[in-house]
Order: sequence, then structure tokens, then C-alpha cells
Amino acid sequence: MKLQKIILASTATVLMISAGLAIAQFQKPEDAIKYRQSVLTVMGNSFGKISAVVKGEAPYNKDEVAKNAAIVAMMSTLPWQAFGPGTEGGKAQPDIWSDNAKFKAASEKMQLAAVDLNKAAQSGDLESIKKAFAATGASCKNCHDDFKKK
Repeated sequence: MKLQKIILASTATVLMISAGLAIAQFQKPEDAIKYRQSVLTVMGNSFGKISAVVKGEAPYNKDEVAKNAAIVAMMSTLPWQAFGPGTEGGKAQPDIWSDNAKFKAASEKMQLAAVDLNKAAQSGDLESIKKAFAATGASCKNCHDDFKKK
């Protein structure tokens, strides 16, 4: 138990340092904005390909859905480092910075939903994929409704 706490504390420290370094990597706020928009575009593209299958607009190909779900899950971890202080702008609403706890909770919920979508996609069970897809889409929509300019 004590070892687990040490590992957890060490991991948290590394993650905090990494997050600080990631924010510092952007030379200008515009770079952060371009970065996060690019990440979200790639993620949305892969999510859209799964959407076509879920809606019956494209045939179900287990390998393609699994590949796109893996991309969504991986990409879901990336844009948050580009929402640091001083990176306001783009399509992001000011609430991201003024109510950062709510934004962070929404981003974490979406990331967990993306992981669940990936697990479902890797299983190949289309009904599980549809359920996980709906949950992931809802988490994306909630964040967009609260934090993205219309």
C-alpha cells in the first residue's frame, strides 16, 4: 500500500511537470490555438468515420472502427495542454479559463468516454460500440455547448 502511494505521488509529479513543460512549448498563444484546433480536427475526423458506421451510412468494418476509435482515444489526451493561461482565443469561450475546474471535469469525462469507445471498438461488438459512441458524442457535445463559441 505504501509503495502504491509512492508510485502514485511520483506519477502525479511527473504529470504536473510534463503539463507545465507542454504549456511552455508554445512560443505564442496562436501556436497553442492552432495545435488544439488541429488535434480536435483529427479527432473529429476519426469520430465522424465511426459515426457513419453507427448511423448505418457506411458498412461496419471492425478493423477500421477499431483503428478510428484508437485514434480518438489517443487524441483525446492531447488538446488540453494547449488551454493554459495566456492561450485564450480561437473558438474557445472565456469560461475555459474563468471556470477551469468545470472545463477540466468535462475534458476528463470525454477522455474516459473515448477510452470506453476504444475498448468497445476493440471488442468488435457493434452494439457496445453504438452505446459507447453515444456516450462519447454526448460528452463532446456537452463540452462544446459549454465551452465552444457558436
